[in-house]
Amino acid sequence: MNAIKHVDSHMDDLISDLQTLIRQPSVSAKNEGIEECAKLVQKLLQKSGIKSEILRLKKDVAPIVYGEIKSKQNPSKTLLFYNHYDVQPAEPFDLWDDPPFSGVRKGNKIFGRGATDDKGELITRIKAVEAYLKTTGDVPCNIKFVIEGEEETGSEHIEDYLKKYQKKFSCDGVIWEFGYVDAKNRPIVGLGMKGLLFVELSVKESVRDAHSSLAVLIKNPAWRLIEAINTLRNSDGKILIKDWYKEVSSFSKNDLDIIQKEPFDENVFKKEFGITSFVGNKKGMDAKKALVGGATCNIAGFVSGYTGDGAKTVLPGSALVKIDFRLVPKMNPKKQVLRLKNHLKSKGFSDVDIKVFHGEAAARTDSSHPFVSQVKDAADKSYGKSILNVSNAGTGPMHPFVEILKAPCISIGSTYMFSRIHSPNEFARVDLLKKTTKCICMIMDNFGQA
Repeated sequence: MNAIKHVDSHMDDLISDLQTLIRQPSVSAKNEGIEECAKLVQKLLQKSGIKSEILRLKKDVAPIVYGEIKSKQNPSKTLLFYNHYDVQPAEPFDLWDDPPFSGVRKGNKIFGRGATDDKGELITRIKAVEAYLKTTGDVPCNIKFVIEGEEETGSEHIEDYLKKYQKKFSCDGVIWEFGYVDAKNRPIVGLGMKGLLFVELSVKESVRDAHSSLAVLIKNPAWRLIEAINTLRNSDGKILIKDWYKEVSSFSKNDLDIIQKEPFDENVFKKEFGITSFVGNKKGMDAKKALVGGATCNIAGFVSGYTGDGAKTVLPGSALVKIDFRLVPKMNPKKQVLRLKNHLKSKGFSDVDIKVFHGEAAARTDSSHPFVSQVKDAADKSYGKSILNVSNAGTGPMHPFVEILKAPCISIGSTYMFSRIHSPNEFARVDLLKKTTKCICMIMDNFGQA
């Protein structure tokens, strides 16, 4: 395949374009460089021969960069690439070995915020399409790009974009914005993603912080909040909110077979994170099933009183906790919020204020869908061996794509599982960028021929 040879001989272009992307900050949480990065992505698409435009929903909403190539040989099938150009904040800056937006290359690694998540992944899709256009003047099927700028803040408007541009985005299959590569360099072909419900619980007791000697008379809101959140789950991680799991289905036999075959090195995982045991002391199949289909209730942050160096005898006037719940298929975020509210009320915590940031339902593609074997075959050929995964442990806006576009979604990509995404010194591996670009070429070919 000439396109594959083109990838081999043009890796310098891929690396250079990725470095250009990294050097343009695009932090959605701070609205930093979003417009500039959208224009840069549009420019990179056009440079690669992909017709592109910037789509807008309304003022103050990050634009979507849309790209499209119509196939001459196969105009009846359409593959859509979903990616995002926004990145996480780079703080804490002092933990970076090099400036976070430098895009510096050191051997087989390119460092910088977004190097992998998601600018590295995006560049593999663009360069795969470019390889076909440069070598054959055509693509094996119609190609569309939907590249958003709010993924790192919860993709608040992606559903509105999908509804507004439903006809424009119509497709027969979606390649998701990323895919993990495990510690043994095997790509994980993901068939789904968990959902997410992010809330903030808070208690205000007094009008201001007070001297801690007054704790004999003034209630401490931190204790109140601790008592409240202690009712949400047990030490094994099971969520204790009434009917939380009511709609959840058991794994199918086919799902269990896939989960059983999926390798998971517990020792490597524990060593990477410096831990000695898992929640509920899970082992083997139970640990794997939890990653794929376990719901969570996680304290993402707790703030109250004085947290600086040294001692300060203070009685805080308020306390706040941020909690994220990972949801599994058939859990409706709106319904789960009501269950949370009812739970706190029934336990006597009506004084706890609840603020909902966002909710996202889970989604999965049936493992028997033909698209699955097309992607897996390409991954096997480009990497030597790949692994099927029923669902990723993380969250992305896959559900609206499945529901609105009625298309199967599969994740495959170059994200080395220990590439420090969302952390200082995030990096992309050049060897994986190359293999993934070739893999995308093969997916396009398989999809077009099927």
